[in-house]
Parts: sequence; structure tokens; C-alpha cells
Amino acid sequence: MNKDLSGSLYISSSEISESLNRSMIARLISPDKKKVFKSALLKFIENGLSFVFPAEPGAIVRGIPTAHSAPVLKDHIISDDVFVWPALDGEAKGQAIAPLYPNQVLAVLEDEKLYDMLALVDAIRVGKVREIEKAMELLRQYFGMAYA
Repeated sequence: MNKDLSGSLYISSSEISESLNRSMIARLISPDKKKVFKSALLKFIENGLSFVFPAEPGAIVRGIPTAHSAPVLKDHIISDDVFVWPALDGEAKGQAIAPLYPNQVLAVLEDEKLYDMLALVDAIRVGKVREIEKAMELLRQYFGMAYA
């Protein structure tokens, strides 16, 4: 399983293993590492993520739209600001947002659902109240949970 995950996320197997161990210790996943505690993960994303993975918009670069600039949020949020994950072959220009991990851009190009969820996470990292609320609402939908 770790090997498949490693390949699809472009992260080493050891990084996957370390992440699963940290997630288990933090009670975000079950001790057997096979079940995500969705409610706990959503609480962490909403209340802790921006402290652990702060993001500050940087220089204007070419890249892949993220946060409220990504397709998943674009129709919900009107803004003149454009945020992107830096990528030389990206389709947009905007302020750079550092991805959560270096090869994230490669992974999101192959997985639309992953792209949507990571863009929503970035909306929480850099967004204002309105963007954060909408991103959390959409993440809850992805997790199959009613709005709480």
C-alpha cells in the first residue's frame, strides 16, 4: 500500500511511513493506519493547519491555480488575487503559494480529486473568513460529512 501511495504522490516510502506514524500519534488515523478519523482531520485542517503549514503569497510566477483561484473554488469566490503553485508549464500567472510538499504539483496533475482537496487546503492556509468557510464546506462534502 505504501509503495502505491508513494508512487501516486511522488513521495518516498519512508516519508509516507513517517507521515502515517505522526498521523496515528495525533489520532488522525486508526492505530492500524487503515482508517481516517474524518472529524479529527477536518478539525485539524480548520484549526491547526495554518499554524503548522503557514503560507504567505510570494512573487508573481507561472503555475497551477490553487486556493480560491483553482477550479474547485473559482465559481464560489470572486477575487482579483490569483494564487498558484509554481510550475514552469503552469497555465496561469499569480502569486506563488508554497505547496505542502515539493512534488505536489506532479501528483495533482494526475489526480483531480487530490488537486481539488489540496487547493481547498490552500484556501484555508491563505484565505479570509469567507474563503475558509467555503473551503471547509466543500472539504466536508469530499469527506462525505454533513456541514457541522
